Amino acid sequence: MTITQLETFLKIAQTKNFTSAANELGYAQSTVTTQIKLLEDELGCLVFERLGKTIILTPEGEKLLVYAEKLLQLEREIHMEVPDSQEPSGILKLGVSESLCYNRLPKILMEFKNRYPKVDIKMQFVTHEQITPLLKTGEIDLAYTLNPLLIDENLTMLYKQSEKLGFYASPSHPMSRKTIAEKDLENVPLLVTSQNCSFRQMLISDLTKSGITSDIVLETSSKEILKQFASNGLGIAFIPDMTAENEVANKTLKKIKWKGSNFDIYSQIIVHKDKRLSKAIEGFTEIVSSGK
Repeated sequence: MTITQLETFLKIAQTKNFTSAANELGYAQSTVTTQIKLLEDELGCLVFERLGKTIILTPEGEKLLVYAEKLLQLEREIHMEVPDSQEPSGILKLGVSESLCYNRLPKILMEFKNRYPKVDIKMQFVTHEQITPLLKTGEIDLAYTLNPLLIDENLTMLYKQSEKLGFYASPSHPMSRKTIAEKDLENVPLLVTSQNCSFRQMLISDLTKSGITSDIVLETSSKEILKQFASNGLGIAFIPDMTAENEVANKTLKKIKWKGSNFDIYSQIIVHKDKRLSKAIEGFTEIVSSGK
C-alpha cells in the first residue's frame, strides 16, 4: 500500500468517477485502475462498487476512507516538520472565507511567505457549513473564516476577532443620510449574499422576527457585484465592513447608520481538536493575531 494509491483512492471517492480522478491527478485512466486493483488485492476486498457508470464506496471502502485521510494528513505533516525542524516546509491547506481576501488576507500571505518560504499554501474558499467536515477529513489543515462563532466540540479555535456587518448604499441614496432600523427596510431593495451564506441568513432571520417583508433584488456570492449595484443606486448591500473599505475611502459607497439588532460575526482561525499544531499553523496564527 502506497501513499500514491491512497491519494488516488481519495480522489475517486471525491469525484465518484475513475476518469475524472485520473484527469485531476494527471494520470492515464489505466494507471488509476491499476492502482486501485493493487490496493484491493493487498486488502483482500473491494473498496469501490461499480454500478454501471456509478462508483460508490463499499463498507470496506468507507472504513479505509477514514484511515487514508489520516495517513495523508500525517504525510503532509512529515514533509512540513521533519526535514528541518528550524524551518518548516511542505504544504499547508487553508480554507478561507472569500470576504477576508479583499484587503486582509493578501497582506497576511505575503508576511507568511517571507517568514516561511519553504511552505506552500494551497487555498480554497469555504462556506460556514463546509468547515467542520473539511477539517474532520483533513482536506484542509485550518480554516480562516469570517462567520458567526463556530462552536463544535470537535474543533479548536486558535483565534477570534469581532468584526462588523453593515448596510451600504450610494452616497446619493436617500437612506445614506438617515439612521435606520428593521422597520425602515420594509420593501426596500436589498442586495445580499447567496442563500448558503450566514450573513444573508442572519439578516433574513432578523427581518422575519421583526415582521418585515424583505425585497431581495439580487443574491450573489460576489461582494464586488453587490458593491457595484449599490454604488449605482440599485439597492442597499448588506456586507462585511472589511469588504467595503476601499469604496468608502473613494466615496463610491457610504455605510448607513444602523440602530437595529446586532449581527455578531468574527474572523476566526479553527483547526480540528486532534490536529497537531505545526510551526506553520502557529506562525500563520501569530501573523493574523499581530495584525501584520
